[in-house]
Amino acid sequence: MTSQMRAEIGAQPDALSRTIGALLPRLPDLEALARETRQVLFIARGSSDNAAVYGRYLVESHTGRLATLAAPSIATAYRRSLDLDGVLAVAISQSGKTEEIVETLDWAGECGARTVAVTNGEGSPLAEAAEVALITQAGDEIAVPATKTYTTQLAALSVLGLGLGADADMDDLRRVPDEVARVIALTEASPALPEIVEELAKVPGAVVSGRGIAFGTALELALKIKEACYLHAMGLSYADLLHGPIAVVDAQTPALLVAAGSGPTLAGTVALARRVEGAGARAYGVGGGDELAAACSATLPGPALPEWVAPLGLIVPGQMMVENLARRLGVDPDVPRGLNKVTQTN
Repeated sequence: MTSQMRAEIGAQPDALSRTIGALLPRLPDLEALARETRQVLFIARGSSDNAAVYGRYLVESHTGRLATLAAPSIATAYRRSLDLDGVLAVAISQSGKTEEIVETLDWAGECGARTVAVTNGEGSPLAEAAEVALITQAGDEIAVPATKTYTTQLAALSVLGLGLGADADMDDLRRVPDEVARVIALTEASPALPEIVEELAKVPGAVVSGRGIAFGTALELALKIKEACYLHAMGLSYADLLHGPIAVVDAQTPALLVAAGSGPTLAGTVALARRVEGAGARAYGVGGGDELAAACSATLPGPALPEWVAPLGLIVPGQMMVENLARRLGVDPDVPRGLNKVTQTN
């Protein structure tokens, strides 16, 4: 029986096509905010926070603006005012109902920031709180693990990057839906999928690593493994991994390495795969093209997209692996224990 999570993974090409089509006409609104701001502050939790990591790297690497991740507790617990003049505050929430995120965006506005919301919740409190609301078109998402709401958030952040002046080709973004459909078909047919699932079913956990624009994908894949499969998964930049935690990688703790098929961090990811394999552990690739595949025990296919939009497709084979692994372990991927679709924090 097909899980709801698997059905929603398959719905991503259409959701992305609708979202990109709906949000590209909002570029003039974003360009107006860009003219009045210098840097970007991302506000998010959970999967949305991993999307924000992508947004941060995209903004800094392609627009030349400083970007950072907010600590919502400064607003909600410490209740400190900051000088946010010249800041564009971007709050991300699939539902738009997480009170902490709404409160933090309101706080940012009161501190002088201009405000943007990225949400699937049209008419939600978050959308109403923002000057510009980028409403994703994922439709209803029933499974608790975010799939199509996550990738459409990435699409919205890609549009944000273009609005902030990214040195990127808009046509790359338009190609994403077809490329995601292709990746789904390739992953479904890949012999690496059942091989990696069977190997991960035998171990207590894994390290998940990427760097730069792919780092958010590594964090999101680690989160999905934890929440849907109940395995320990450590999401790390490979730069941080090499500073000590590499010691945990062994025969019982494989490494899942995530990379776009091109870009400045690919060579480092390939070198890490060779080091892991050379130490007698298993390295499994997600994306990275032929170079990463040659260095790993097995590799899931990635999208044929330039690095700046690769994460929109790069997470998809990881989502499929997690859904298969959950069922292999006897876990219902649609309803992980202890989780709800909307999480409230104090």
